Amino acid sequence: MSNWTLRNDLDFVVTSTREVWSHLDGARLFITGGTGFIGCWLLETLRHANTELGVDVRATVLTRNVRAFAAKAAHLFEYTGFEFIEGNVLDFISPSGDFSHLIHAATDASAYLNKHDPRAMFTTVVEGTRRALDLAVEKGIQRMLFLSSGAVYGQQPWEMQNVSESWRGGPDCLDPGASYAEAKRAAEMLCSIYQKQFGLQIAIARIFALLGPYLSLDTHFAAGNFIRDAMAGKAVNVNGNGRPCRSYLYASDLTVWLWHMLQYAPACRAYNVGSPEPVSVAELARVTSTLLGTGEVHILGEADAGWNLGRYVPDTTRIRDEFGLQQTVSFDEAIVRTALWNGWKSER
Repeated sequence: MSNWTLRNDLDFVVTSTREVWSHLDGARLFITGGTGFIGCWLLETLRHANTELGVDVRATVLTRNVRAFAAKAAHLFEYTGFEFIEGNVLDFISPSGDFSHLIHAATDASAYLNKHDPRAMFTTVVEGTRRALDLAVEKGIQRMLFLSSGAVYGQQPWEMQNVSESWRGGPDCLDPGASYAEAKRAAEMLCSIYQKQFGLQIAIARIFALLGPYLSLDTHFAAGNFIRDAMAGKAVNVNGNGRPCRSYLYASDLTVWLWHMLQYAPACRAYNVGSPEPVSVAELARVTSTLLGTGEVHILGEADAGWNLGRYVPDTTRIRDEFGLQQTVSFDEAIVRTALWNGWKSER
């Protein structure tokens, strides 16, 4: 694992999606949210496919801060196959030219915003999706991928090991803390409305927890925080009781799944995108600290104020059966690769 480089992942993605790129050759994509964690993976692999397979797929990318992205990923910013336009997903000016595909990945998954300004959270997700859909209608784009969230299921019952796309539970619509989850549900409804009224072919990816290069280590994501502290040689602290369950899909697997969905998924059919293997937050802390640091973990047992205190683990049978896709990178390896990307030096 210590010999890993990002090139290994990019080669894997392009090899695993070779048939997709043969269909996309000549495509022109418009991508919102193309400079975040998932967006960077889409751009990295698109660029790599163009280079390695000789296809010609170009992308126009909407970002809130062009200069910041140029500093973050200069090799992507300077690539001739990409054009970056600055704007807000709520009211961006329609770009010139024609587009064959649209990937709507822009959202604001900020825990702070969800807690302190839920109206802004709800508006960004719902109205941003409406603006992206309106652009698709305006430009005659038929094929679209919408990045939704596993949060649409609300609180997964403890006795339910993995939540499937057929689950009809949902968040509490009278709880402002559920504004992100409810907004994603409303955004999915907008997708179905636009499919019915305008014939848009929209695939819906319900994203769960992720690991990989470009993951922020200093926001509200426990996995990123644990990796940061373990790499620094610090004890990994779990503020709550450590019992909530998550699962973690590595970014190369995620990206393979998303490219397949963009090309092949039926209109308005939702797919869970995540790992089906449950991991408690306490176990996440222990494994991360053991792999990367001192092995010291403290379970502080404080009141947990998170949005989901139970399970958040998908059933991925649908995407496996319909596309033959499954997780290939183990949980341990995903942690190590994320750390290597962030400068960790393995001594093993």
